[in-house]
Parts: sequence; structure tokens; C-alpha cells
Amino acid sequence: MKVKAAKPWPIVAMLCATATAGYICRVNVSTAAPLLMDEFGLSQIEMGRIFSAFLLGYALFQIPSGMVADRFGARRVLSWVVWFWVIITVFQTFTGWGTFQFTTVTALIVFMIFRFLMGIAASPTYPGSAQGVSQWVMPKFQGRANGIVIASIGLGSALAPPLISNIMVTMGWRAALIASAIPALVIAIIWLRIKEPEHINSFSPAENREPDAESKGKIKSASFYLLTISYTLQGYVGYIFVTWFYLYLVQERHFGLLSGAWMSSLPWILSIISIPLGGFISDRLAAGRSGPVWGRRIVPIAGMALSGILISIGAHTASAVMAAISLAFATALILCVEGPFWAMMMRISGNKSGTAGGIMNMGSNLGGLLSPMLTPIIASYIGWENALHVAAVLAVIGALLWIWINPPSPLKGG
Repeated sequence: MKVKAAKPWPIVAMLCATATAGYICRVNVSTAAPLLMDEFGLSQIEMGRIFSAFLLGYALFQIPSGMVADRFGARRVLSWVVWFWVIITVFQTFTGWGTFQFTTVTALIVFMIFRFLMGIAASPTYPGSAQGVSQWVMPKFQGRANGIVIASIGLGSALAPPLISNIMVTMGWRAALIASAIPALVIAIIWLRIKEPEHINSFSPAENREPDAESKGKIKSASFYLLTISYTLQGYVGYIFVTWFYLYLVQERHFGLLSGAWMSSLPWILSIISIPLGGFISDRLAAGRSGPVWGRRIVPIAGMALSGILISIGAHTASAVMAAISLAFATALILCVEGPFWAMMMRISGNKSGTAGGIMNMGSNLGGLLSPMLTPIIASYIGWENALHVAAVLAVIGALLWIWINPPSPLKGG
């Protein structure tokens, strides 16, 4: 017996659960990094290359995966890729296992290959989800719907460090990675029982849709270019925390493995609240007196600018605990803008939300591709404090770009 989601919110929750399981598979290597570095003699710069290998595959396949989602639909595409997450995660654990003795160079190459393949497999996650939200959720609720889906960043990143670290200190990093694939396996099985929901934005009355909701959109516009540039800068800053926050706390701020894991979960716990809240506030502002232009601008401008300020405070303070807390709130703020970004993208792109989402997310992940590699290099020359100050400046620039980003026409009905 198959289950049909008659309303959009259950399927939005499923999209969030899928992305959360994927995010655990994405960040598991970041948490296991201290043991990987010890076992294979990897340096911080080499670990940065492993992190970036994932982002290279992820970024390069954003546009193709968005086009595939537009062609085949979110449910079908996401139900396919979850199985690849499980398979690749398990295969990673064979690196250097048993009688196979890996040199540092061999281990580096093998992990980079696996992470590149995982990046490809994960690339449809958010473009596919965006295609689903654009079809299944009325535009006036798309900010909060995107916020719920992208709260997976906080959920996955909050769950992964304690889950993986507690297993790896007793059973090793291989068992920890296998455990991290179990949520994806459960989601893959659930997808087998879900049918495609009704396309609200294709068949509902006109008053429930925004003008031109089914048009080809305006991907080739100045606003979309600025939106993508801003999201690229947001990605650069955000991925510093995704990839380096745990190691920064352990190696630079001298937290223990377990205490660092719990402290590194704090920003993601906060983000579970901040990401949906940012989307909800953006929806309300766009429907209220602020209007559709400033209503969508306020959350990204405030969130990214305040994040930049807190990054500089956290980088400069001598207190390890205060640094962790400041950077945790900076992470929550840099991520609270996700809902408005994706809602604006859908507003600009019309029925090409999968493709446009792939383009925008490719920009974010190109920024994310650079930050894991550049951050330790910058830190090696000018120190971690100044490397984080650079990220703070980029966050503020990304905020200011929103002043020139406009939706193509006023929102209707909220």
C-alpha cells in the first residue's frame, strides 16, 4: 500500500528529513577528521583538499541536477540519490582497512575520490527540494517552506558531531561512518512508499498563485546575478563552519574531542531555529507593510551583517568559550537567510526553479569549495583570527548586495 501526501507540509517535512540524512553523510568526515589525520598522517591543508573534493563534485553538478529535477520531478530524483549516499558512505570505510596499508598520499587520493563522488550524489538535494517546493507550496508560504527544508543544515550538523564522535572514540571512525549512513537508509525505504503530491502551483485557483508563477522566469537578470553572488559569499562563510569549526575548537581553542563535539553542535542547534524562523519572518514582512521588496531584503541584510560582526568578535576574544558562543550565533545568523534566498530565487525564476536553484547553489558551493582550502592557507600566513576577519568582511559585502536585488513583480496575496 502506497501513501499519498495530500497536503504539502508532510512532503516538506519529508524533504527536510531527506536533506538532514544527506547532511549527516556530508559532514561525517569533518567530525572524523582528527582520527583520519592521526591514522594517515594528513595535515590541515590536506584535510581541506578532502573537504573541497566533495564541494567540487557538489558544485559542478548543481546545474545538471537542477535540470534533472525539473525534468523528472523532486520525488523521483531524491528517491534515487539517497541510495547512493548510503553506498558511498559505507565504501569510504574500506580505506586503509585490513591488510591494505595506505600511505598519506594514497589515503588522500582515495578520500578525495570518494568525497567527489559523494558530492555528485548529494548535488540534487536542494535544487530538487526547491523544484518540489515551487510546485507543491503556495508562493506566500515558500519562505518558511524553504526554511524548514534547509533547517536540515542545522539538524544534520547538530546530530553528526555527537553521534559520530561518541562512536568513533569507542569503536573507531569506520564504525562511526557506517552509523552515519543509517538515517539515509531509513529515508530511502520511506521514499519507496510516497507518491508525487498534487502540484498546487499548476492546478490551484489563480488567486493562490503569484503573477507569472508558471512563466519561464528571469534567470538572465541583474537581480538573479546579484542574488547568486551574494549566495556565493554566504556559502564561503557558511562552509568555514561546516568544515572547520570542530577542528578550530579542538586544535586552535584546545577543546577536547568530546567537549569540542558538543560545543560544535551549538551553532547547528541554534540554526534549527534560526533557518525556519528567517523564512517565516521574511514571509510575514513581504506580506506586510515592508512590501515584497524590502520584506525579502531585511532578513538577509540583517542576518549576514550581524554574522560578520559576531565572527570578528569570536575571532578576537581570548576566551575559548566566548569565541565558541560568538561563532555559534554567527553561524545561526549566516544561515537564517536561507529561506529568503530560495524564495527570491523562485520568485525570479518561475517554473525553472530547479535549474535556477542549481545555478544559485553552484555559486554557494563554489564559495564553499574555496573556503575549506583557503581558510587554513590564509591562517598559516596571517593567523586564524585574521582569516576569520576576512570571512566577516565577505559576509557584510554579501548583505549589502541585497540592496539592489528586486523581485520581478509584486507578490500577490502575501
